Amino acid sequence: MPIIYLSPSTQEGNYYVNGGTEEEYMNLLADKMVPYLDASGIRYTRNTPDMTAASSIAASNAGDYDLHLALHSNAAPEGKYGQVRGIIVFYYPTSQPGQRASTIIANNLKAIYPLPNLVRAQGTTTIGEVRRVRAPSAFLELGYHDNLEDANWIKENLDAVARNLVMSLTDFFDIPFLAPEPIRSGRVDVDWGVLNIRARPNLNASILAQAPDGAPLAILNHSGGWYLVNYKGTIGYAKDDFVTLNG
Repeated sequence: MPIIYLSPSTQEGNYYVNGGTEEEYMNLLADKMVPYLDASGIRYTRNTPDMTAASSIAASNAGDYDLHLALHSNAAPEGKYGQVRGIIVFYYPTSQPGQRASTIIANNLKAIYPLPNLVRAQGTTTIGEVRRVRAPSAFLELGYHDNLEDANWIKENLDAVARNLVMSLTDFFDIPFLAPEPIRSGRVDVDWGVLNIRARPNLNASILAQAPDGAPLAILNHSGGWYLVNYKGTIGYAKDDFVTLNG
């Protein structure tokens, strides 16, 4: 299953025109994303507010991630304070996966942002979390926090944006988007040796692990004849015909 480096802003000095900071609200956005990430089987490592952009880049580069997703809000240049609106998703120009992820994110955000013509994906070579990370990167500038309408929109739509972003990630990784459900327990129930745990709900998908008959499973979700399961720390899909729920 895919794994991302989730990097909400560490810029505590960037103040929203209606109160609070960029660091505060981008971390709240990341908090809102977590249940949707867990429900859809996307693993993640997340930075912390005491880190910096440089240490976030170093932590990302120390791992093996399928995408680096940076969460930020924007500020207008001097002389245009409060006058600019819109969403930009930056990517590195030569990174095809980064461009694809950024384009998916931008296109999906158009459905919930009140000015969809002001949402775009754009290449850049100047942003460190785009230029210096090893993984494909999507760097989100979610509206302008010095613009009252944008700042209000961000604060009032954190859950909708979080859901939208995780839907974009599932599009990018070609896995189902699943709403959060209570975790259940179950066990493998096969007449042969093992049950294959696969990367996607497809019999042709790669096998991540093999669980023997009777092995305990945490059932994270359900999609079209497949359970999303956690088997000894491996998250993947198992055919529901061969899993018995406990209780």
